[in-house]
Amino acid sequence: MKKVVFLIFLFFSLLSLAEELVGKVIKVSDGDTVTVLDSNNQKHKIRLKGIDAPETQQAFGDTSTQSLAELVYDKEVLVTWDKKDKYYRILGKVIVDGKDANYLQLKKGLAWYYKQYEKDLSDEDREKYTEAEEWARNYTEGLWADSNSIPPWEFRRKGKN
Repeated sequence: MKKVVFLIFLFFSLLSLAEELVGKVIKVSDGDTVTVLDSNNQKHKIRLKGIDAPETQQAFGDTSTQSLAELVYDKEVLVTWDKKDKYYRILGKVIVDGKDANYLQLKKGLAWYYKQYEKDLSDEDREKYTEAEEWARNYTEGLWADSNSIPPWEFRRKGKN
């Protein structure tokens, strides 16, 4: 019985670590980064968690940015998050009109599922994001129509060399 109580306590403790931010998207930097203005007029840079969109210099980079802009720009969003990256951006799931923008970018084939950081996602999101990328690959949506697509993490690495 003590183990059950402990597990329940642990579960709710972990849930309480997640934070929420509500605000209006005032800028879309690329296919996986936006700026949100909250009700206190404070700006927050948000990196969409679990995905990595093509860099703007890559094929489909502009298309990915445009897609995200159509989804979220000038709209109120809910961002659920629990940490920031090394650039102090909030790593979060962006919900707009009840829809997961991170998932939609994957489903449209305009981002890769960022498996390197999958441990930061819930089990449900890992499963959804995996399925979304697989669907886009199977139906050659977006960047999957190009057999020579280079994942952005490789593109960035090549740029440093």
